[in-house]
Amino acid sequence: MKTLCLSVGMILIIASVAVQYNTGPITCCDQFSNMRVPGKMIVDITRTHSSCLKRGYIVETVKGRLFCFRQSTTWVEEAYNRMFNSEGSGLYSHFTKC
Repeated sequence: MKTLCLSVGMILIIASVAVQYNTGPITCCDQFSNMRVPGKMIVDITRTHSSCLKRGYIVETVKGRLFCFRQSTTWVEEAYNRMFNSEGSGLYSHFTKC
C-alpha cells in the first residue's frame, strides 16, 4: 500500500511540474489561405506546432489579422527565412532573433 501511495504521489508531483512549464495553447490551422500578403504588411510569421495534423505557417499582419498558409507555400517560407535570418539582411532586418 505504501508503494502505491508513493507512486501516485510522484505522478501527481510530476504532473503539476509539467503543467507549470506549459508554453500555452497550441495553435493549429484547419484552413489555409491562397492569397499573398505584401511583405510590408507582415508583423510576424510562426510555424504551426509540431503536433498539428496540418503543418504550415501563421502570418500576422499589421492590423492583427492571422492567416494560415501551407508549409509548401514558397513565398511564406522565404519570408519566414528572411525574418529569422541570422545576418539580419533583407526586408525583415528590423526583427531580432529570440
